[in-house]
Order: sequence, then structure tokens, then C-alpha cells
Amino acid sequence: MSDASLGRRPYVVGALVAVLLVAGLGMVLALRGKEPAFDLAWMAEIVAHRGTGWELVSRVFDVLGGGWFAILVVPIGVAVAFVFAHRPWSALAFVLASAVAALGCQLLKVAFGRARPEEILLPLDNGSFPSGHVTNAAVIAVTLGLLLHRAWVWVAGVVYVIAMALSRTYLGAHWLSDTLGGALLGAAVAVLVYCLLLPKLRREPLAR
Repeated sequence: MSDASLGRRPYVVGALVAVLLVAGLGMVLALRGKEPAFDLAWMAEIVAHRGTGWELVSRVFDVLGGGWFAILVVPIGVAVAFVFAHRPWSALAFVLASAVAALGCQLLKVAFGRARPEEILLPLDNGSFPSGHVTNAAVIAVTLGLLLHRAWVWVAGVVYVIAMALSRTYLGAHWLSDTLGGALLGAAVAVLVYCLLLPKLRREPLAR
């Protein structure tokens, strides 16, 4: 086994553990039959502080993190930017991570079939766990952080993921635990895809 493979092993193992944690959390939530106390408490707090201004902000995040914008515009736009920067493998890594995370999220939604909160403000009826928007936010944040090697990218990514998670619970689209599952899933997929393509990525300009 090469030194490069050994160097990647801890990250791969960590990412796989994160995926198992997501699956385990989803299974526990599905088998409980009732929502955990911390989910109920957080939702009650959110509902008590709802207002027009924050709802508007949350609806903007709803558009940014889902639908055609998140599925098509963001992956294609970022991929094109990487191609123009002569980094085709980075473009592939971003698109692949986004696609795998989205597919994995939808499969888990179907598998667990968790009901969304009754306080939801959006016309959604598919599974609640994990949050697709937060999964998407996390895969974007971690993939760009790994590819661009800039501290500000990591900071902005963390802020974006937290903001997306807050917006999803604010709209009642997800329980707090749904957003945690989405964050873990998106981050794990980003790390796995990055490790898979790392030998190619190291040959690109500006890559480290």
C-alpha cells in the first residue's frame, strides 16, 4: 500500500463512520415512534420567535439550497469555473460529490420516511430525514474547502451550513436532528470523493 493511500485512510475511515452515524441516527429516529425532546424543544423555540423578516431570509435560503438552483446552477457554475481555471478534476470532484450526496440523501429519506414537523410553512411531503438543503450546503462547503485550501472558504462554508440549518428549522421544514444528519452526510461524501480523486487533484495547478 502506498504512502498516499495510508495518508488518506484516516479521512476515509472518518467519513465512513459519519455515514454510519447518519444511518444509525435515522434508524433510531424511525424506531422511536415519537420525536426526541430536543427536537420538540427547538421547534417550540423557533415557532415562538417567528417573524416576517426572518421568514423572508429563510425563504431565500430555501431557493439557494434546493430545487433547480442547487441541482443544476451551482454544480454546473462551479464546475465551469474550475474548468476555466484549468482544474478539470476539481470540476469533476465537485459535480460528483454533489450528485452522490443528493442521491444518498433521497435514498435515506425514502428508507426512513420520517414525518416533517406540523409547523412547516412549505408545501413538502417527502421524508424529513436527513435535510437535503443542509446536505447540499455541507457538500459544497467541505468540497470547496478541500479544493481551494483557503481559511476564509472554510469559515464561509461553516457559516453557510449553520445558516441553512437554522433556515430549515425556522420554516418548519425539518427537525433539528434532520439538519445534523444532513451536515454529516454532506461532509462525509465530500471527503470520500476528494480522497478518491486525490491523486489526480494533486497534479492540478494551485492544488496542494
